[in-house]
Amino acid sequence: MSEQTPAAVAASYFEALGRGDVPAAMGLLSPQVVWHQPGANRFSGNHAGVDGVGALLGGMMEVSEGSFQLAVTGPAMVNGELVAVPVRFTGNRAGASMDQAGVDLLTVQDGKIVEVHLFSSDGPAEDTFWGHA
Repeated sequence: MSEQTPAAVAASYFEALGRGDVPAAMGLLSPQVVWHQPGANRFSGNHAGVDGVGALLGGMMEVSEGSFQLAVTGPAMVNGELVAVPVRFTGNRAGASMDQAGVDLLTVQDGKIVEVHLFSSDGPAEDTFWGHA
């Protein structure tokens, strides 16, 4: 079986997220993945390893009362092992909502996502939605 290209790995990751298959999406992450969450909110900063990323995503689902969603909004852009994907992310919770564009930049090596950098179109609004710890 040949190794998947970075674009194919990214596509599989976003397809799994889109159908709510979090275990399949997490299975595409390297055990040593580093996730860079932007902003100045309770989730901002670097999260390391599958367990760290899982805790981050679980926390986001908890704060958003299960409403956090991510959708791909355009074609992936590939430059070697880097894959940039335009996304839209939304969430609702008591007294607050979020709906904005962003870019997820994945670094894929040896068929696994080893690094994730997220970019938000309105960082202050995202910070307000997630709140501070």
